[in-house]
Amino acid sequence: MWRLLILMAMVIPMIAHAQEKIKERKGEFYFSWGYNKEWYTHSDVKVNQPSLNSNYTLSNVRSHDNPGWDKGLFSIPLSIPQYNYRLGYFFNKKRGLAFEINFDHTKHIIQDGQFVKLTGTLNGKQVDSAIHFSEANGFYYFLNNGANFLLFNLVKRWRWYEAKNGRFVIDALGKAGIGPVIPHVQNRLFGKDNNAGFQIGGWNMGVEAAVRATFYKQVYLEFSNKVDYARYSNLKVYQGTAKQAFGTYELILSLGYTWQGGKKITN
Repeated sequence: MWRLLILMAMVIPMIAHAQEKIKERKGEFYFSWGYNKEWYTHSDVKVNQPSLNSNYTLSNVRSHDNPGWDKGLFSIPLSIPQYNYRLGYFFNKKRGLAFEINFDHTKHIIQDGQFVKLTGTLNGKQVDSAIHFSEANGFYYFLNNGANFLLFNLVKRWRWYEAKNGRFVIDALGKAGIGPVIPHVQNRLFGKDNNAGFQIGGWNMGVEAAVRATFYKQVYLEFSNKVDYARYSNLKVYQGTAKQAFGTYELILSLGYTWQGGKKITN
């Protein structure tokens, strides 16, 4: 890892110097990879199991994320912790406008050990009670291989600061978009496991505010604050489906690379 960082420190300035001799282009691509931390709103989980004559709601459940940093960020595969990637293109650099594909591998876990209100119909009988939602009691509910927010964003960039030689730049960015959610659904309700797996599970929309520091015109660090709202439906449970909606507040730190693209600008 250290060898790679040293190599990047040596090569990037040389690449940047070489690019200064290339004519500027109309567009600008960028790609980044980063990691995130989430906080979720309380939510209701509505379960429908027609073959069991059950249709009930678990109300006001508390959830948390699972960053995975305690497992050693550089000793496990990149896709194990909660990660993000961004792929974008500034189609109008003068106005600072870009289109971006934005993917957040977030993890959503209903907190073990809480008491949850249960209302509705269970095995044909009306219920209105509290249950102890714990794995020991036959309950868990994971979107742990990803709640997985995919958004198609419109991006606006504002230049805050630029060094005289152009090799250090600070930008502010605003982003807004909408797209599908692709969760990995794994749960156990009343001791019965679902058939766990990935699925298209609904939609989400989000807004993001970020600060980006770019070094030598190509490498950048980006820190983002994001708010997202997701609605999940037809999530697989034993002999049925569930639906759920919740809000997310997310912090993201990313390392990225940017390069020119499109037609050359003629003087």
